[in-house]
Amino acid sequence: MRVTVVGDALLDVDIEGSAERLAPDAPVPVVDAERRVQRAGGAGLAASLLARDGHEVELVTALGADEAAGRLRACLAGIRVVPGRLASGTAVKTRIRANGRTIARVDDGGRRDALPEFAAPAFEAIAAADAILVADYGGGVTAHPGIREALERRGTAVPLVWDPHPRGATPVAMTAVATPNLVEATRAAGVEGAGIPAGARAASRLRDAWRCGAIVVTLGDLGALFLDAGAALPLVVGTKPVRSADPCGAGDRFAATLTVALASGEAPASAVRAAVEAAGRFLASGGVSAPEPATTPLEPPGTPSVIAKVRRQGGTIVATGGCFDLLHAGHVRTLEAARALGDCLVVCLNSDESVRRLKGPERPIVGERERAEVLRSLSCVDDVVVFDEDTPEAVLERIRPDIWVKGGDYSAARLPEARTIERWGGQVVTVPYHLGHSTTALAAALAAVG
Repeated sequence: MRVTVVGDALLDVDIEGSAERLAPDAPVPVVDAERRVQRAGGAGLAASLLARDGHEVELVTALGADEAAGRLRACLAGIRVVPGRLASGTAVKTRIRANGRTIARVDDGGRRDALPEFAAPAFEAIAAADAILVADYGGGVTAHPGIREALERRGTAVPLVWDPHPRGATPVAMTAVATPNLVEATRAAGVEGAGIPAGARAASRLRDAWRCGAIVVTLGDLGALFLDAGAALPLVVGTKPVRSADPCGAGDRFAATLTVALASGEAPASAVRAAVEAAGRFLASGGVSAPEPATTPLEPPGTPSVIAKVRRQGGTIVATGGCFDLLHAGHVRTLEAARALGDCLVVCLNSDESVRRLKGPERPIVGERERAEVLRSLSCVDDVVVFDEDTPEAVLERIRPDIWVKGGDYSAARLPEARTIERWGGQVVTVPYHLGHSTTALAAALAAVG
């Protein structure tokens, strides 16, 4: 899928260390710097997340003629950057972080005395997009008349998601979904209050004021509130609370997932649910502070972040697989037994097409997205990876578990993936098989009742 991200790219720099004493000349902590990390921020982060997901990404942004722009381009390797010209410098945001928490931020550059200048390639990139994500960070890109005209035109044909900013431009009328957070939404709508009631009032006002197809107000630990075109009542999509000392980037993860889901043909409400889940997983895995998979040699692109985290900590990665069509007590017991063998459990889930080939045209009864959602809701499951093949060798090559678990009705001799696991020193084990629990039997019983 060809996704064009339009917006203000920044260079984000983290200076990380520990703080165990105060300065002798002022009551401020002294940070002993241990490492400096730089990455693409703003629209650049949104583009990086989409590229990491495997999409073809073009980034229409504006850069200054300075050293910071060169460093930002290096962070965007593999992404086609279509830059406009900034008369001022490229924005750099430096966070000072001590003991895993941000204690100060320094902003440099990015002063916008005039709109950036764009040439024909920027408008052509927008015109060729299969989906568009506008990541507005108040730097002037989305206020450019030519950019706005191009977005209006292409927004009539493909999904256009607009992630707004308090200092940014108003979304264009062809925006399919605008995604302000609660503070942004209430401020823009002139609504007082907090929580879901304030979010609902703000969404209603903004939908009319911005003339968008729909508004999604992200609510942090409460999930998101979705008000579709013509709907009288909002839909609230809840989420599991996630403990995270660094929420930076969660909004970009949400908007990027929403854009792709809409472009893939998902209904808006379903796309919002997928985006809420993705943002939660992003924060649970460490957010932007977690190393990118591409920087960790053992973790190829597409590897669940939980694996990289556990492997860095020297833990044991456990994986199991199957169709899990109608989840029953036998499945749950097997999953709990598998999770007890290590520090994380990843479930390799057969896709709908894979299940049909293995089980017949009437299966699966439950689609892959819902099967994955049910599995992720179990406390013993840390992540789910969907695969299209008949056997899981390819996905196992990606995640390389230390232990591969099957039910006790299997033997290693019958498992085509056993030899794959052995190549990196992994071990295939079985756990007790629970007689009397069968998805096929359940499906037959349902058919008989029907």
